[in-house]
Amino acid sequence: MIRVEGLEGRVAVVTGAGRGIGLRIAEVLAANGAQVASLDLTAPDRAGMLGVECDVSDEGSVDAAFDAVEAQLGTVSVLVLNAGILPLVAFEETSTALWERTLSINLTGAFFTVRRAIPGMRKLGYGRIVAMGAAAGKSGGAHSAAFAASKAGLMTLAKSIASEYAGEGITANAVAPALIATDEMAGTRDLVGRIPVGRMGTTDEVAAAVAYLCSAHAGYVTGEILDINGGTLID
Repeated sequence: MIRVEGLEGRVAVVTGAGRGIGLRIAEVLAANGAQVASLDLTAPDRAGMLGVECDVSDEGSVDAAFDAVEAQLGTVSVLVLNAGILPLVAFEETSTALWERTLSINLTGAFFTVRRAIPGMRKLGYGRIVAMGAAAGKSGGAHSAAFAASKAGLMTLAKSIASEYAGEGITANAVAPALIATDEMAGTRDLVGRIPVGRMGTTDEVAAAVAYLCSAHAGYVTGEILDINGGTLID
């Protein structure tokens, strides 16, 4: 099991925690003593965690979810922005509706969520915010313009938050995964040959990086983007 320090008793919210990377992050934070609220469109039902229904693209839904978390667990001091969608569509076939939906979930949803969490973190004088970016947000990528643009914006949002709140005990960082072995990425396994380390990444590897950034070990790390890509992008 992945072990870090400083999460015991902390109230942590993980968005998009119903499956895949988000679920594994929630499990690792809980195993390290955090009181975890797992948010998703359908409230996740996992032992030892509070499942809360939330549509991050809806400001009212985000507010209601945080009201529920605060009433049952207390003030949120750890926030993982994992909710997102990955539409793979050729640029000229990307509809305005798909473009706007992707940004509303991947970027505006993160904005709503952080804005709701920040006041509580400021009162505590402590906060850890980790955004789930993507390698595509750095390099672009064919058939993923909306996704890449949203993730680039999300990673820059994390840097802006880091700059503004560093003096109040709040850190904000991002991780930028590529080709992680999840159900969503099952159709990309033929790309393994392009990965320098010779395999896809695991949800454990992503969760370990996120847990570190959420922990007491990372109090002097803020405004950073941590690549988790097996060497596919070295910058």
